Amino acid sequence: MNLSEKELSRLIKQGENESVEFKSSRVRPESLSREIVAFANTNGGTLIIGIEDDGFIAGVSLKKNFEEWVANVTRNNVVPAINIKTSKIEVNKKKLIVLSIPKGVDRPYQTIEDKYYLRVGSTNRTATKSELLRLFQASGVFHYDLTPVKNTSIKSLNLGKLDDYFQKYQFGFMEEEESQKKQLLQNIDVLTANNEATLGGLLIFGINPTKGLPQNGISFAYFKGTEIDDELLDKKVIEGTLDTQIDTLSVLLTKYLAAPSKIVGNKRVDSKAVYPEKVFRELITNAVVHRNYSISGSKTRVFLFEDRLEVISPGRLPNTITIEKLPYGVSFAVNPVVVKFMENLRYIDQLGRGLPMVSQEAKKAGKKVVFQELGEEFKVILEL
Repeated sequence: MNLSEKELSRLIKQGENESVEFKSSRVRPESLSREIVAFANTNGGTLIIGIEDDGFIAGVSLKKNFEEWVANVTRNNVVPAINIKTSKIEVNKKKLIVLSIPKGVDRPYQTIEDKYYLRVGSTNRTATKSELLRLFQASGVFHYDLTPVKNTSIKSLNLGKLDDYFQKYQFGFMEEEESQKKQLLQNIDVLTANNEATLGGLLIFGINPTKGLPQNGISFAYFKGTEIDDELLDKKVIEGTLDTQIDTLSVLLTKYLAAPSKIVGNKRVDSKAVYPEKVFRELITNAVVHRNYSISGSKTRVFLFEDRLEVISPGRLPNTITIEKLPYGVSFAVNPVVVKFMENLRYIDQLGRGLPMVSQEAKKAGKKVVFQELGEEFKVILEL
């Protein structure tokens, strides 16, 4: 972020918040590293050196090479080391050091004291176990869909569906002995070594996935107007395996979004542009396949308004993915087990072509599609 003196003055007047932090010129390396780690682990931010706790602009001494000092802190006190932009800007005839800290691509970051911090409001705090797990999942180091689901076994799986799946490869799954079935399911990550169903296996082949995974499913609501407190025309919770959820909601959306028509001359024509069904399928598929299932208290949500469709999935974007990249195609498997099976079932490909297709169809229809990352959620807003 290249800030002018005027922009920096306005930032200082706003005070400290979730994206701005002030530090005295006397700041110690361990304190600075905590701030950098917290910003990098969250959504990035701006740190200004030369401002006291009470907001007084004291400036920094020109005798100290702050640029070199900051570079040493980011290299020696932050793990892994992080590159940040450091600039010197004068405000009210006082020299300030401005650090522009990006949302880190190598999250999670920690201090040399092995502490992981997050930015919350205008303060930092250590990450909880569940927050740290999400950070590791976003980095691709840990995959939550490989974890076992408690109180499950091979009996929790739809063996008929598994047999249909294997028949595509000319393999008779049901003809195998019980021990061989378990071994095979372990080999393809549907069962763990302890014969519990993996989260990914349960989402694709489970008899009742929501029993072990209450966060599974889609909450759908259809509103008459444009606000969430307008009249509710329909409300459903769609559960089952991921392919069932996608098929069910796609049909529902196609029904509600069928183009109204009118008579023009001797012909009946559509009175407004509509999207092909593949657009809705892609948005639903993307939401349920790539969501963060470690966030246990929240289902995927789909809201249909008079002027737009909102699809909200729990979880932030992975480290290497940005909002700006989405319309051009990106590919990253947050849930590799789920992605593997959904690709084999022909619901997705791993070429990252889905969201670019949605963007192109919206452009063709003269509409807008907006991608947003809000806290621990990713939202797509499709204009209708």
